[in-house]
Amino acid sequence: MPALHDLAANSYGGDEAGLICGYLFDAAAPEPVRAIDSAQAAAWLDTGAPPSSDSAFLWLHFNLSHAQAERWLLRHAQLSDTFYEALHEGLPSTRIERADDSLIAVINDVHFEFSFEPSDISTLWISVGPRLVVTARAKPLRSVDALRTAVKAGDAPRSTTELLEHLLRAQADVLVKIVRGVTSRIDRIEDELLAGRLDHKRARLGVLRRLLVRLQRLLAPEPAALFRLLQGPPAWMAEPDAQELRGSTEEFSVVLRDMQALQERIKLLQEEIAANVNEDNNRSLFVLTVVTVLALPINILAGLFGMNVGGIPLAEHKYGFWIVVAIVASFTAVAAWTAFRKKR
Repeated sequence: MPALHDLAANSYGGDEAGLICGYLFDAAAPEPVRAIDSAQAAAWLDTGAPPSSDSAFLWLHFNLSHAQAERWLLRHAQLSDTFYEALHEGLPSTRIERADDSLIAVINDVHFEFSFEPSDISTLWISVGPRLVVTARAKPLRSVDALRTAVKAGDAPRSTTELLEHLLRAQADVLVKIVRGVTSRIDRIEDELLAGRLDHKRARLGVLRRLLVRLQRLLAPEPAALFRLLQGPPAWMAEPDAQELRGSTEEFSVVLRDMQALQERIKLLQEEIAANVNEDNNRSLFVLTVVTVLALPINILAGLFGMNVGGIPLAEHKYGFWIVVAIVASFTAVAAWTAFRKKR
């Protein structure tokens, strides 16, 4: 089984050029969606014109961990310098901007093997032109894999803008699943809190809150960036495609608001847990105080009567021991009554 897993991981890492998957979309062709490799993609790009229709375009998805990926792009793709600058900046901040006649996007997505940890988030770099869409990542990501699966199943976008819109909707769908997963975990933690069985679950709330905060911080700029871009879209972007992008932006904003609501819910649960912990601590401190107060009379008398000096009272009395016991019991009863009266 480990060998099969390694083989699948290597095959998913890309071909000799680092190309994970490539698709030629041509609505006028007998086969609207056709998978291609890096050699076929290079030949298609080098010809400068599609074989069948002016509406044809390419989607190429690269693994940046492959040493040849960026070299292949520099040699064949003729992308904007802004795209390569974004690759080397290393800044995960979300942004979508125009560069020459293309769109350059830096978005964040969760890993394919997402385990609800704050570290399971990586960056996806995108270049969108009228005839070519390039996506690149260093680690497998869920949203782009969902788009890849949909394309393999026959989903054929009509334009590069529609492909970008499908990717953004896939990202929103992934976030919806994350929100549902976090909600179910919070529901279980809340049930255990109400049942008083939360001792080993309290740390998970902090992990979930850090995850939501990081996702919120990284993804929140995306709708605003896309909205600003759509105020002055490129000339090759059709108005219906721009409207679809606006729709995906609104859907994404709704998901972000749901994440914000979850953060507030986690905060309230953490405050309630902290209040319960403080109450338990106060109860333990009260018990310790009562025990100390009840033991105080006998400790004082034991210290006094234990002095090895002359003149110890009741030393020669026949019932001296029981008299001392009665005195200690009386003082203890008075101290207990005083302590519990203040507690009430």
